Order: sequence, then C-alpha cells, then structure tokens
Amino acid sequence: MEKDSKLLKMSEISLWLDTYDDIFSDFDPRPYHQRALSIDFLDEAKRASRDKEAGIELKLLIAKKKRNATNEILIKKRLREHFRKHHAYLHREKMGIIRKGIEYTVIGLLVMFLATLLTFEYEKTLLTAFLIVIMEPAGWFLFWEGMNQAVFESKRINPDLEFYEKMIKCRVEFVSY
Repeated sequence: MEKDSKLLKMSEISLWLDTYDDIFSDFDPRPYHQRALSIDFLDEAKRASRDKEAGIELKLLIAKKKRNATNEILIKKRLREHFRKHHAYLHREKMGIIRKGIEYTVIGLLVMFLATLLTFEYEKTLLTAFLIVIMEPAGWFLFWEGMNQAVFESKRINPDLEFYEKMIKCRVEFVSY
C-alpha cells in the first residue's frame, strides 16, 4: 500500500492557483474555452513533469470558495485541446526536419555521384574540372547538413514533444484547498 502511495505521489503534479486566470495569458480576454494558456503555467508544468513518467496526474489547487464546476469543465477541455494541438504541431515539425535532412542527404549523394561520373566518364576539360571542383564540396555539404538535420536538429524538439505527450495522457483534476 505504501509503495502504491509513493508511486502515485511520483506521478502527481500539483500547482497552486489563486484564480482560474492563473492558467491563462493575462493578455487574452477571450472566454476560457478559447483562451491562450499562460507561458508561466506551461513552464511550471514542464519543470514539474520533467522527472515524471507517463500517467501524470495534474492537480490544480484552488480555494474552495472560488471553484466553479462549469469553468473547470471548460478549462479541462481547453487544456486537452492545447496539449493535443501543440503535440501534433511539434510532431509535424520534427518529421519535417527529418524529411528535409533526408532530402539534403540524398541530394548530396547525387551531387557526389555526378562529380564521380564526370571524373570517370567524360574527357577532362576546363569545364568538367570546374564542375567537379564545385560539385564535390557541395555534395559533401549537403550530405553532412542533411545528416545533421535528420539526426541532431530533429532531437532538439524532443523535450517539448515529450512534455506534450505526457500532458495529452495526463488526468487533470481541480482540488480545493
């Protein structure tokens, strides 16, 4: 029983709220179901979720007298929409970076192949020598830049992508204090 309680605490994120507005941007006057989330709220949720595994329980603590069940339903829906939207956006962005990296790599290999073909198949003229001089570094640049994009640049998105993945699966609960 104690082990289960400890495990539950490890997967729980609790954030204090003075009002529901703490979740949202101060500059957005729209109703809760459309309003932009606060950068401070998102940053705090990211920090709190870093060492948590999937299956997070997000507890938003608010004074009992300030609670409103209708607003809480709208806010939960808005949080889910935000997390899903941003997860999908980041996933598309990562796949786009990988795709661009693969394209650069393939183009680089093709340019290097063409330079090799010029070297072995065509008569050495000033023009072919010049094309080879241009194509070899261009091919290597495209190859290495493509590999950099596909392998390293695409990984820069992982922390945010993992955060939104966790938050899509999390259970949001409002709790009175």
